Amino acid sequence: MAEAEEQETGSLEESTDESEEEESEEEPKLKYERLSNGVTEILQKDAASCMTVHDKFLALGTHYGKVYLLDVQGNITQKFDVSPVKINQISLDESGEHMGVCSEDGKVQVFGLYSGEEFHETFDCPIKIVAVHPCFVRSSCKQFVTGGKKLLLFERSWMNRWKSSVLHEGEGNIRSVKWRGHLIAWANNMGVKIFDITSKQRITNVPRDDISLRPDMYPCSLCWKDSVTLIIGWGTSVKICSVKERHASEMRDLPSRYVEIVSQFETEFYISGLAPLCDQLVVLSYVKEVSEKMEREYCARPRLDIIQPLSETCEEISSDALTVRGFQENECRDYHLEHSEGESLFYIVSPRDVVVAKERDQDDHIDWLLEKKKYEEALMAAEISQKNIKRHKILDIGLAYINHLVERGDYDIAARKCQKILGKNAALWEYEVYKFKEIGQLKAISPYLPRGDPVLKPLIYEMILHEFLESDYEGFATLIREWPGDLYNNSAIVQAVRDHLKKDSQNKTLLKTLAELYTYDKNYGNALEIYLTLRHKDVFELIHKHNLFSSIKDKIVLLMDFDSEKAVDMLLDNEDKISIKKVVEELEDRPELQHVYLHKLFKRDHHKGQRYHEKQISLYAEYDRPNLLPFLRESTHCPLEKALEICQQRNFVEETVYLLSRMGNSRSALKMIMEDLHDVDKAIEFAKEQDDGELWEDLILYSIDKPPFITGLLNNIGTHVDPILLIHRIKEGMEIPNLRDSLVKILQDYNLQ
Repeated sequence: MAEAEEQETGSLEESTDESEEEESEEEPKLKYERLSNGVTEILQKDAASCMTVHDKFLALGTHYGKVYLLDVQGNITQKFDVSPVKINQISLDESGEHMGVCSEDGKVQVFGLYSGEEFHETFDCPIKIVAVHPCFVRSSCKQFVTGGKKLLLFERSWMNRWKSSVLHEGEGNIRSVKWRGHLIAWANNMGVKIFDITSKQRITNVPRDDISLRPDMYPCSLCWKDSVTLIIGWGTSVKICSVKERHASEMRDLPSRYVEIVSQFETEFYISGLAPLCDQLVVLSYVKEVSEKMEREYCARPRLDIIQPLSETCEEISSDALTVRGFQENECRDYHLEHSEGESLFYIVSPRDVVVAKERDQDDHIDWLLEKKKYEEALMAAEISQKNIKRHKILDIGLAYINHLVERGDYDIAARKCQKILGKNAALWEYEVYKFKEIGQLKAISPYLPRGDPVLKPLIYEMILHEFLESDYEGFATLIREWPGDLYNNSAIVQAVRDHLKKDSQNKTLLKTLAELYTYDKNYGNALEIYLTLRHKDVFELIHKHNLFSSIKDKIVLLMDFDSEKAVDMLLDNEDKISIKKVVEELEDRPELQHVYLHKLFKRDHHKGQRYHEKQISLYAEYDRPNLLPFLRESTHCPLEKALEICQQRNFVEETVYLLSRMGNSRSALKMIMEDLHDVDKAIEFAKEQDDGELWEDLILYSIDKPPFITGLLNNIGTHVDPILLIHRIKEGMEIPNLRDSLVKILQDYNLQ
């Protein structure tokens, strides 16, 4: 808590301001709030001298002898005029129904807050401490102790009379006391003692370390962490004591319990109060510093530290300097630290101020993260603890995070975070889009806009599309591809694209995008025309998907020019939508394409295109001679005379031979093989196929003066014609290649017969 009181001025405060801690990146563990309302009113006229805390209420004692009961907000619920002088201590039992009060004029009162039960006593010396039995509400526990020059135990007898007994004396004033269960701990000028009320035994004495300090100025602070752990703070020393049971074998004349100091260490400043916090300690410290300007000591702001005790030292977890009212005039004895065990509340009491410290909750943690601009962590913390946070909303943190990223110039990250933070809130989405527009960053948010649930107003999407259209055609095209066409006014975007095409009519990106827009608008004819112009691969998918066959009847040539194979497959697969006749007619001026179509049609079905077989003869002859002969062989609808005429005109010998043979003119066919092809093997093969004696005779006559032909005949004639007929006709002296081998083969063939 670093708020300074405006009316407090002067050189000391200036010096204190110089000692302000630099802003730390380490998150504080506690948060602070000044107890106000009735407390403010009380301390304007009086000064706080002591306080005790119950789970349900607070009890504040003042220098003018008043005791006030307060609610946790500091409102006064009851007031007791106890004495005209300072109240030294107030004690409450665990039930909060009985209170003990002692004052500087020797008065002691123990009374029931809601009953007529009351004890009054006035001693001849100031009474510094009072402590009622924690279970005072029980009839068996009507006990309390007071301390001035000696420690007295008061007990109510069976006759309702109070009797007192001295527990300790002779070591100076009793200045601190704490009662927990059956154990009473107190401090005098010499040290700390613990008394077991059950066994009536004093079980330890812990001497004070620094005897140079005045015990009235630097009083001892006592605090029970639990029923067997006592924490002692005195001067700059802290000791943690554990009360343990003594083993029966060690008893003899010793008390049944003993104390072991489990941790002992020194602190930097003088201790004004102690309180436990889980396994850590909260320490209120009185601080003196030296002014460089005035070269003298002055009272600095008190500190509230959280420390982790170790065996012989401690580790500081957090440290806060507190600006309480009037801290410049306070002494170590003027500060007190009280705590409420149930809620981990810590009350820093000083004469003119009461400050409440409490553990920071998730809301406080988020506050700190936001203050440090750690928005990502704040958002994560809120999501994890959304059931426990009260002051923060995940959405508000998220919006602050987006604003922070935008201010920092991280536009893409900010836009990406919108998806998670804005979720399905259409109104917030639209608001953020306009913010991005104002800073010229519509492009940054475009990839992350919702496209389904929710859907934003069409104007939002159109605004972004226009932004891209003005500066980034490729980005515009990407959005058109990715965004469903019903997000925006399609006709408005179409017109905008057409306007841009007036300036750049051949821009392929714009043309392709316009085709996609036409497709969204079901204007498939225009889309198809653009795709064909661009020779775009999607043209066939478009036709199939939207059944555009009626639109392509006059565009068959374009389709074939683009990809004849895909075009032919599509046309043949959809023959019922575009007839063979229509396709052939459309391709009349492009016979090479006509051939491609009719050839594939013939391969699929030899009979469907029979009316075009005559035409195909010329087409094969012109564009695809290798497939002419297979076509002539497989077609049963081809006019042979026309085919023969065309083949003879083009001097296609093999095709002419086939046609002559098929038309029954085998001798002419054989003659062509021998005279035009000079291929004895083919001639022999042809003669074998025809199995006609006259053909063999013609072949022998033609070959008789040609030695290579004679060799071929000798090698192959044996099984069809008597080889003697051939041998007798060979002129004497003619050299026949490989004659010996041929004769051997003839003899072998003869033997096999």
